[in-house]
Amino acid sequence: MSEKIILITNDDGITAPGLRYLVEAVKSLGKVVVVAPDSPQSGMGHAITIGVPLRLYPVEIFEGIDAYQSSGTPVDCVKLAKDKILHRAPDICLSGINHGANHSINIIYSGTMSAAMEAAIEGIPSIGFSLLDYRFEADFSAAQQIAYRLTQQMLNTDNLPKGSLLNVNIPALPMEQIKGIKICRQAHAKWVEEFDERRDPRGEKYYWLTGRFQSLDNGQDTDVWALENGYVSVVPTHFDLTNYQLKAFLENHWNIFT
Repeated sequence: MSEKIILITNDDGITAPGLRYLVEAVKSLGKVVVVAPDSPQSGMGHAITIGVPLRLYPVEIFEGIDAYQSSGTPVDCVKLAKDKILHRAPDICLSGINHGANHSINIIYSGTMSAAMEAAIEGIPSIGFSLLDYRFEADFSAAQQIAYRLTQQMLNTDNLPKGSLLNVNIPALPMEQIKGIKICRQAHAKWVEEFDERRDPRGEKYYWLTGRFQSLDNGQDTDVWALENGYVSVVPTHFDLTNYQLKAFLENHWNIFT
């Protein structure tokens, strides 16, 4: 069999520690190619670059690994990798390891998960990995082991649904304290946001986004519950935003379409 091609990207930038740990975790599983933003792109969601030219340069950061940095967003990186570097779809796309949680509603804003989702749109099995630790010096050792196990499992699983996408969040715990891996649903949650009003040296107003995360879901099958209780959460995710419950309701109760 030909060697598997593993595309790796992220939203924290080409020099982020989490990216290096992910490369090290899976490089024995196939040929790794890295295409990542040249600067942090957290919170970019599924943004793409259309108003300015995109730049793409090879970099020598990971020994023995083909790597490129792009001026674009995480989604741009996946598009460029497929079209200009690999010239075909990779066997799997991995995004991360992100510094900080991407559970529940955070997936909407996450550049990490949007990169993986872009690959899934192209029919590529994909995983987004996030560690619940925002520190630059975070310990990624447990996350590495989880990333290896799940990547190997996905690569070795026959007849995966096309474009399978997993959102994986890992608690900031040593491996021996992680209780296991749970397949979960996305918790119902939101951010309670405020804009802190400040003044610059010229006296002009500016605003700094602040807020707190609020879970509205008490279920024990959610990603939030799993992480709070020492488990790795794995949420099967898709890009079909159709609300099928509301669709059925409208079809049954509205008569304006007949």
